[in-house]
Amino acid sequence: MATPFAIEPYLKDVAARVDAGLAALAEERRGLGPDRLVDAMKYALLGGGKRLRPALVLAAAEAHGGGAPDERPPGGSLAMRFALAMECVHTYSLVHDDLPAMDDDDLRRGRPTVHRAYDEATAVLVGDGLQSLAFRHLLASPDPRALALGKLLADGAALMVEGQQRDMDGEHRRLGEAEVLELMRCKTGALLAASVAGGALCAGADAAAVYPTGLALGLAFQIADDLLDLTADTATLGKRAGKDAAAGKATLPALLGAVEARRRAEALLDGALAALAPLGERAAALRALARYVLDRKK
Repeated sequence: MATPFAIEPYLKDVAARVDAGLAALAEERRGLGPDRLVDAMKYALLGGGKRLRPALVLAAAEAHGGGAPDERPPGGSLAMRFALAMECVHTYSLVHDDLPAMDDDDLRRGRPTVHRAYDEATAVLVGDGLQSLAFRHLLASPDPRALALGKLLADGAALMVEGQQRDMDGEHRRLGEAEVLELMRCKTGALLAASVAGGALCAGADAAAVYPTGLALGLAFQIADDLLDLTADTATLGKRAGKDAAAGKATLPALLGAVEARRRAEALLDGALAALAPLGERAAALRALARYVLDRKK
């Protein structure tokens, strides 16, 4: 029997390298703009978190023949550049998502949200700044594939914004299953799918061919997230538990029930794992991350 992949050490290693890269990116703005904005950007970027999207980028690159995760300084490889850009965009979305005009959250990853630690106006500017930082860093690469990666990231970010609007429009409404799935595909699925597809592209694979596998993982992730909102507590999640149900959010568990929603998530995971099977042992990290998407506790 094969030894189970040690996913927690893998995630910790990725997080350490990603955190170093994110801190360096923010510090590049020191002296060019107000220190308060740089401090707030670092606060947002370095608040912990799973770093799942960067991990998916690096694991997908390795799975498609890109070699072992890059050991050079953060940002040195195309895959790491894309991983850092992806995390900047993801972080900007969280900062804006937490604002009083959106989900009005006080906690994120067990700490005060950016608008609570600083103020609402600064939080808006932090999100704006992180999005600009993401594309500046990615497109600074001399690799011609950076342009395709930039388009992939921009398309994913645009879908995420559309998904947020769908999410707000769906509050306290009885959406059908197709509408809920489209909301999930946009708001969460798009960036996770782009992470997997972009990592593959960094290794020379066809991003369009890999995208559906990433999307299956993205949908499974969102279902798992919605189930955790129903079952986990605030201390475990690091954010307010039960807020989606209280806000009347349109989720698959709310529509189909927890048991059926879990079954759908497991089916999506099985499909993704089947698609990864031909890649063999070099996809071990990516397969472990796929399972982690569903089995995580926060």
